[in-house]
Amino acid sequence: MSSQPSFRFSAAGEHIELAGPWTAAHAGEIERRIDLNPADGPARRVVFDAKGITAFDTFGASLLRRIMREAKAAGREVQLTGLAPNFAKLLDKMQSLGRVPGKMATAKFEFPSIFEALGRSVVGQGRELTPFASMLGELTAVGGRTIARARAFRLTSVVHQIDRVCWQAVPIILLITFLIGCILAQQGIFHFRKFGADIYVVDFVGILILREIGVLIVAIMVAGRSASSYTAELGAMKMREEIDALRTMGRDPVEILILPRVLALIVALPILTFLGSMSALCGAGLVAWLYGDMAPAIFIERLKEAITVTHFQVGIIKAPFMALVIGIVACSEGLRVKGSTESLGLQTTTSVVKSIFLVIVLDGLFAIFFASIGM
Repeated sequence: MSSQPSFRFSAAGEHIELAGPWTAAHAGEIERRIDLNPADGPARRVVFDAKGITAFDTFGASLLRRIMREAKAAGREVQLTGLAPNFAKLLDKMQSLGRVPGKMATAKFEFPSIFEALGRSVVGQGRELTPFASMLGELTAVGGRTIARARAFRLTSVVHQIDRVCWQAVPIILLITFLIGCILAQQGIFHFRKFGADIYVVDFVGILILREIGVLIVAIMVAGRSASSYTAELGAMKMREEIDALRTMGRDPVEILILPRVLALIVALPILTFLGSMSALCGAGLVAWLYGDMAPAIFIERLKEAITVTHFQVGIIKAPFMALVIGIVACSEGLRVKGSTESLGLQTTTSVVKSIFLVIVLDGLFAIFFASIGM
């Protein structure tokens, strides 16, 4: 019994003897031994004698089909003999599954396909809103039950989350907003100086920071810092089946895990917005003093004239709504994590991107709303 595959043929190529193990383990050896295509012989009929095949798998069957197909393509009559019954069944199965590859379709530009793709994209984005709306509804229901049963309120969890998302974030928030204030003041002085209107830099910086930049920068930083943390935590709990365990014990994961986190964000973001706005104004005042030769007393006096309580209110009113959006998106994406680390990373990235996008959209909607009511 041959331990190596063989492929022997007559001079005219009318008789081809196959022997040995025709398996994937001997693929290289088989390919080397097939050194002459049977279609090259002069005979009009070729017989494949397979009685010497000792082992046969899908690789051997595919290779034998290829050789026989090449012979048929050359116009020769093909006959297979001597193949063991069990091997013949495998070959028949491979032939029944075989398909002649067709020509690759050429991509054509079709104008209606643009609208189809656009429609599918819109429908897909609409479906993405379903988890958000579902989470908002569950939070509303759980919040109502918590108000009715005050003892069920998890104050310790809320305080712990406030410490994490608020007080621990204060240093980085102060640093970033301080630098943003410095940059705004420097650019304002550089351009207003051309018109001899350096003093109006205070109006520009004060109104912009209190109304827009302060809350927007803080919300984006919280979205990147806390939303990713929430999604990763809940996703890890989902992967370890801790959330399923809570449901098995008759506890509501929304009440235990999600409500404290969202409430902490709603409390924390206005505080961080206030601190960040004050830090940005300090940075602007420092640059106006060192770069614009504007004394701190003059800066503060002009700031009192330029801004009103309304500007401060506009920024602070936005903060809780932005916090609610960030919390809902982060938690809903965390609950959508599947059982793999790849899914965890994907949902964490999606959480941050969605949160930042919705924060900017919400800021634009608030700008239109406040402009329409004269604030």
